[in-house]
Amino acid sequence: MERATFGGGCFWCTEAAMKELEGVESVTSGYAGGHVEEPTYREVCSGDTGHAEVVQVEYDPAEIGYDDLLEVFFATHDPTQLDRQGPDVGTQYRSIVLYHDADQQTQAEAYIEALDEEYDDDVVTELEPLETFYRAEEKHQDYFEKNPNDAYCTMHAAPKVEKVRERFADKVAAKR
Repeated sequence: MERATFGGGCFWCTEAAMKELEGVESVTSGYAGGHVEEPTYREVCSGDTGHAEVVQVEYDPAEIGYDDLLEVFFATHDPTQLDRQGPDVGTQYRSIVLYHDADQQTQAEAYIEALDEEYDDDVVTELEPLETFYRAEEKHQDYFEKNPNDAYCTMHAAPKVEKVRERFADKVAAKR
């Protein structure tokens, strides 16, 4: 198993999208990229900790590649929006790829560079090494799965899940 860490706005949405994929064993919502140890959701939401809401994806590279994860990640958020996604505004909602090794760094750099040429606006996705990942509180884990009728989920997470199912049908796990 390998791990990948991404932040593309609210972690509920990114988690729900990534959980759809064949070869993804688990997706954990959490915080990374900040300067406060063991931050809470309330602290991260204040914007004062420097953390982004992120997901850590544990996947089987024999079933799905890091390049596939990058493709889905970038297709399910707008990497040209600085410190926001949809209604969520603040540095905690920034677009960020936190790489685990030099290979992930190289792949992400190349992907971002190619993507930047496709957009009229600049891709503002940050690329940093993962230093520490903090698991979010339990109520944030599997949020979409547990709360599919929540207004935020129906307006924001559900369309991302549907996009993954349609656009990446060949990568969606049959069991889901």
